[in-house]
Amino acid sequence: MKLFSCTHCNNPVHFDNTVCVNCNSRLGFLPQTLKMYALAPAGQDDAGHDKWTIIGDTETAVHFCENAAHDVCNWLVPVSENQPFCIACRYNRIVPVADNPEGQSNWQRISQAQRHLFYSLLRFRLPRPGRDVDPQGGLVFDFLADEVDANGNVIPAMTGHEDGLISLRAAEANDATRESVRLAMGEPYRTLLGHFRHEIGHWYFAVLVAQDPQMLERARVLFGDEREDYAAALKRNYEEGPPADWQNRFISTYASCHPSEDFAECWAHFFHIVDTLETARSFGMSIEPRRHEDLAAEVDFDPYHASSAQRLVDSWVPLSVAMNSIQRSMGQHDSYPFILSQPVIEKLDFINELIRKAGESQASNNGQSMGASTPAAA
Repeated sequence: MKLFSCTHCNNPVHFDNTVCVNCNSRLGFLPQTLKMYALAPAGQDDAGHDKWTIIGDTETAVHFCENAAHDVCNWLVPVSENQPFCIACRYNRIVPVADNPEGQSNWQRISQAQRHLFYSLLRFRLPRPGRDVDPQGGLVFDFLADEVDANGNVIPAMTGHEDGLISLRAAEANDATRESVRLAMGEPYRTLLGHFRHEIGHWYFAVLVAQDPQMLERARVLFGDEREDYAAALKRNYEEGPPADWQNRFISTYASCHPSEDFAECWAHFFHIVDTLETARSFGMSIEPRRHEDLAAEVDFDPYHASSAQRLVDSWVPLSVAMNSIQRSMGQHDSYPFILSQPVIEKLDFINELIRKAGESQASNNGQSMGASTPAAA
């Protein structure tokens, strides 16, 4: 994620900021340009939204995403689009109830992670057909509340993907709930953003791989045959655990349970690596430990346009080692408790190639629908 600047006073601002602390300008993120802007009020548009213009560019009229009214989104919508929701929020079908502090907090955290995901999708120029384009398999999000049975037992909502529908358990926006699940599952890492990146990886397999015979054959060589019985594979994983040599071939234990999960895990890690390297580059970070030249690294390229996964890994490994060491010095868990073996790097390289080709194709077909779903409260 980039470090942005206030376009009015040039003060550093961050992706989720809504007001510049230096000049007090209202801030908004315009996904069409992937930039943060300082804004000036300009009355109302025909739909009754408060209208704004970009300071220094009075020709560009925008309004905030309708979810800004709930303090969950700071993205802008061009008035000319005649859309109430921003590019990310218009894919939402069920959203958390925001009439209580817990629901409001959950939605804020979920939206923050979702917008971070969409930043990467936009940077990669990936296709994003919604249900308005593909009613059966287009992208849509449900953020689901837990249920309580007649005996007062909590029935957790499920996080997962099926035919373009990405469901997320809203309760995992609560740190204590998510940490308890992480410990129960024996996972080294579990975040909302990780959920988003993993589940959308399943969808992109269907969109970018399954429909391309050549890519599908290559994917099966690297990840295995996705037609393998999924229920049986999960049962075997939970009863027997991962194979003894899983670290030599997989990014995580969960990746080892089924080829579909291997792809989704690698997809998520690719996004983790690229976005974190962009952050390091934006802050001008470099790693140059004394007497350990093999751990020196500088992100002197755009990670979102890396020529290969190996180039990413060459910078990522030293940076992740430094991040983990800093975390340990603070008494915290490692930020990145994973090992990138050569087979994993080859899988990441496949995903890098897949994304680059999809982005190039999408750039030549800018008529792709953004999708337009209307949220409903869970």
